[in-house]
Amino acid sequence: MKIILRTALVIVLLVAGLAAAGCSVGTDRADIPVPGRTAPDFQLQSLGGETVSLSGLRGRPVMVNFWATWCGPCREEMPFIQQVYEDTTWKARGLVILAVNLAESPAKVQEFMDELGLTFTVLLDSRQEVGKLYNVSAIPTTYFIDKNGIIRDVKIGSFQSAAEIDARLQKLVAENGS
Repeated sequence: MKIILRTALVIVLLVAGLAAAGCSVGTDRADIPVPGRTAPDFQLQSLGGETVSLSGLRGRPVMVNFWATWCGPCREEMPFIQQVYEDTTWKARGLVILAVNLAESPAKVQEFMDELGLTFTVLLDSRQEVGKLYNVSAIPTTYFIDKNGIIRDVKIGSFQSAAEIDARLQKLVAENGS
């Protein structure tokens, strides 16, 4: 019994130590994309074959959503993203929505877009390099970037409504004059 208790205590202490280290390790690194820092620049091909770079969108607010077709929560939020994309108020404000697909074939992504009737810009991160650059560990993950290229908000997990996206965008443009 004493061995079991000692083993359990050691495991608890190890887990607590790892958890504490995990909370603090890397948070001061300048290359971690967190709110208040400049969004890392990237360049990817769109599903339509165009080259898109984040830096080329300076002057406009940008929503970057990391996703995959096999991800259930991603599928559920896509119609909400489409609603925001079609909103004339956001179009007038110059909002750019970039849906960065992680490691899937263009044919599979196009089939998904067609099936759901989605028309916003999809970028193909075939080697997940941009996903790694943005430290994406779960999908969907969405970054809200102001017109100056500064990350202002990050959402890990799916949106439950277009109104939820709209609220985050309202905050983005109100705080930063985007």
